[in-house]
Amino acid sequence: MSKFSVLFGVLLLLPVALFSQEYIERGYSTIQAVDARAIVEILASDSLQGRKAGEEGGLMAAEYITAMLGEWGVEPLGDQGFLQPFTIGGCAMNNILAVIPGKSKEYVVVGAHYDHVGIDTTIVGDNCFNGADDNASGVSAVLQIARAVKKMRKTPERGIIFAFWDGEEKGLLGSKYFVENCAFLSDVSAYMNFDMIGRGPVDKPKHLTYFYTASYPAFGDWLKEDMSVRAFSFIPDYRAWEKPTDGSDNAYFAKNGIPIVWYHTEGHPDYHRPSDTADKIDYEKMIDITRAAFLCAWRLANEKY
Repeated sequence: MSKFSVLFGVLLLLPVALFSQEYIERGYSTIQAVDARAIVEILASDSLQGRKAGEEGGLMAAEYITAMLGEWGVEPLGDQGFLQPFTIGGCAMNNILAVIPGKSKEYVVVGAHYDHVGIDTTIVGDNCFNGADDNASGVSAVLQIARAVKKMRKTPERGIIFAFWDGEEKGLLGSKYFVENCAFLSDVSAYMNFDMIGRGPVDKPKHLTYFYTASYPAFGDWLKEDMSVRAFSFIPDYRAWEKPTDGSDNAYFAKNGIPIVWYHTEGHPDYHRPSDTADKIDYEKMIDITRAAFLCAWRLANEKY
């Protein structure tokens, strides 16, 4: 093959590569700290009463999340709207499910729980468990990724389901219900989870625990590659885990053999206390985690692994 032929081939591929990067950057640029702060401040406000599953505050949180999805033009997954209602132990709850359809019948699920633990009337003074880090931070990430993918105006190979789980604090009830009642579970190729991504241990404020299914090493390689070219403010601890069936809403996906990625910044002194408030979130760190996760979600939806 002549040098001219090789050069001509490269030139033919170059516009495709540039276009590919252009639409990724278009989505990436929509993920902003000011929006993350606004989302967390609303979800973690006293007016939402700690977002307890099945209670008024939880229903108000669901209304806010569905309003944002509708405003951005993200479609509901089902014909009956965004809500997937379910009842366990006499408690009425709602998962929120949205989708950006793909070219194939396969799906990637990107999820976070939106419920928290409500109000403790036995406490004198501030008794509202606002749940800013746990897990308004995760909800913010899923919402912003949904908007970013929508803004790309590019159909992914696999559809992306954006899931907001209810009843996590009562025992992973929402994600369990979804998995056990999902008629297309065999077509779910991966699950991405967010549970507490806005804080970190006092002695390691930039820490991120990055769990991923060990038999899918590409999941770790992707983040390492992005860390080498992006100025992210977090420091990842890569945790390959062959069957991550504990800890959060990844559990029931992993139990069914679905590979997972889970972003988690570990505990802190305000965990499950009224002091887990929006003013204590590290928004720079949280938005960088969201941006990194957006890049990962797009790869999960488009690449072989």
